[in-house]
Amino acid sequence: MVAMVSGFFGVLAELLLPGIAVLSRDWPVLQAVATLPLVLLLSYWCASVFPESPRWLLATVQIPQAKRSLQDFSKRNCVFLQDDLYPGETLLSIDSVYGEDSQPRYHSALELRRTHVIWKNCLILGFTFIGTGIQYCFTKNLHTFSNKFYFSYFLRVVTGALACIFLCLSINHFGRRGMLLLSAIITGLSSLLLLALTPLQGGLVLVLSVVGLLFSQALAMLSAFFTCEVMPTVVGGCLGLVLALGCVGRAASSLMELQNNGGYFLHHVVFASFAVLSVLCIMLLPESKRKPLPDSMKDGENQRRPPLFLSQPTRDSLPLLHARAPLSEYNPDNYSLLVSATRKMLTKDSLPYRIGVPAHPPLLS
Repeated sequence: MVAMVSGFFGVLAELLLPGIAVLSRDWPVLQAVATLPLVLLLSYWCASVFPESPRWLLATVQIPQAKRSLQDFSKRNCVFLQDDLYPGETLLSIDSVYGEDSQPRYHSALELRRTHVIWKNCLILGFTFIGTGIQYCFTKNLHTFSNKFYFSYFLRVVTGALACIFLCLSINHFGRRGMLLLSAIITGLSSLLLLALTPLQGGLVLVLSVVGLLFSQALAMLSAFFTCEVMPTVVGGCLGLVLALGCVGRAASSLMELQNNGGYFLHHVVFASFAVLSVLCIMLLPESKRKPLPDSMKDGENQRRPPLFLSQPTRDSLPLLHARAPLSEYNPDNYSLLVSATRKMLTKDSLPYRIGVPAHPPLLS
């Protein structure tokens, strides 16, 4: 929900940008006006304004900081303040799970090299995000219907708002993976049909450009949202890696503008291929709908993809890509139960067969 709300704020900012540009009348003034709100990001360093996430603190075993964060949240939510009490049961349960001598465990994105499932999920989502560079091809086709800048600009913003509304209404019912796959399929089909209809100009080209622009923006939004749910909490920077790969597609679009659309057809072919290949890659991703978020590296490695044919929707299958089987953990309790059950079975008289022991030794010949 937070990701969708932030998407709406981004659409609102793009709608206000032309009006601010008209009022500024000069690009240095516009640059200054657009940069000033970024100063508010400095408030992230102030813990009293934006406290640290207790979930991340517990996942990295920073117990004192997690307790202070929970106490801060209880104060702000006016919980147990009438008796100056904190949620003692929560803090007591934390003490029972984590010992007093627990040391913090920090993780970095470099540790993804030792994983099998997590880095593949990150690579697939990053590859899908690169395919969003096809948005430039859809926007360029709109220029053939109107030479005015505001036509293509506002149409792109409106389709972004519709994509955000579409995701809000669909991902909770049909799942993240299913909607990501649908968006990739429609984006790839639209781009391939536009390649075939490049010499033509008509209503079909306009419809395909608008539909492709709509679902390519939905693909970009859902890729970022899906990354937040699939990547483990303890690993920071996974979302940044995926967004950085998405900037590769945007950089290619900017280069096309600088070269006056030289090599546009090759650009369209390459990113259309990315959109089609991402359809196959998305089928390897797990489904995060109604499932707990992975906190540790082990939780991220245990994620499984849904079956291709949903005969049993509640059952997950093994990933298509090979993953190393987890090492079995020795449990002395299970071993002792096995030994006692085997001893009882061997001492019972009602066995299906018994080894016959002769009563008298055999006679020597």
